[in-house]
Amino acid sequence: MSWFSKAASETQITHGSRVWLYILAGLVMVFLVAPTVIVIPMSFSESQYLEFPPRTWSVRWYEHYFASSEWMAATRTSVLVAFFTMLVATPLGVMAAYGLFVSNLRFAHLIFLLLISPMMVPVVLIAIGVFYVYAKLKMVHTVGGLVLAHSMLAIPLVLIVVSSALKSYDMNQEMVARSLGASRLRAFMVITLPQIRFALITSALLSFITSFDEVIVALFVSGGDNATLTRSMFITLRDQIDPTIASISTIMVLVSTSLLVMAQMFGQNKDGT
Repeated sequence: MSWFSKAASETQITHGSRVWLYILAGLVMVFLVAPTVIVIPMSFSESQYLEFPPRTWSVRWYEHYFASSEWMAATRTSVLVAFFTMLVATPLGVMAAYGLFVSNLRFAHLIFLLLISPMMVPVVLIAIGVFYVYAKLKMVHTVGGLVLAHSMLAIPLVLIVVSSALKSYDMNQEMVARSLGASRLRAFMVITLPQIRFALITSALLSFITSFDEVIVALFVSGGDNATLTRSMFITLRDQIDPTIASISTIMVLVSTSLLVMAQMFGQNKDGT
């Protein structure tokens, strides 16, 4: 039996009848990945300008990035903000997801929609609102202000991922632990949390990446000594064509991809698959 005639799903639809779907999926993937594939070779160009394909190969712009005090300061700020965003958004999102899951509130679904509303509102509107609030509170260009703003964008992702994991969780296991004398907190930490650990790790990494890659809010509320890496990249690209941007973009892609791959590997190892 050839691959084309084999069943692709339980509905007995063959791979041959899904060839058009595979081709479409492949074209979409090429469309999404192509910009990244182009940027990586550009980062190894010797030229003063962005060019593809490079005529001469070099690590000149990587050396320039690591030797620049300004770029290193912006990188430290981005990593610091992303780390604290992860620490703030992950527990808050988990608590919100768990609270809505175990509650019998009549309007729980409306509360859920309210909590994920930052995903539905254009980010530029959020940035403008945050900027005017921070201007009154004198929190513009502060790490704390940026962490709070990024946490607002990351919490909806945590809420969605953890809520999805809890839907496949048998709450009776926690009820048994509580019937044996465990408090709700202890039952959650000992019984529930280990079973949704993969969702927890994924949420934490998504929170980190959301903050690390965010640029629009950073343009409004970061700057000076606390400018983020993405903000510095945007300003530099606006003012001049600097190939250093390509090298930084390549590093960011590698970091983000590595974190997601590590999360997948960790989850599979823990599940024993």
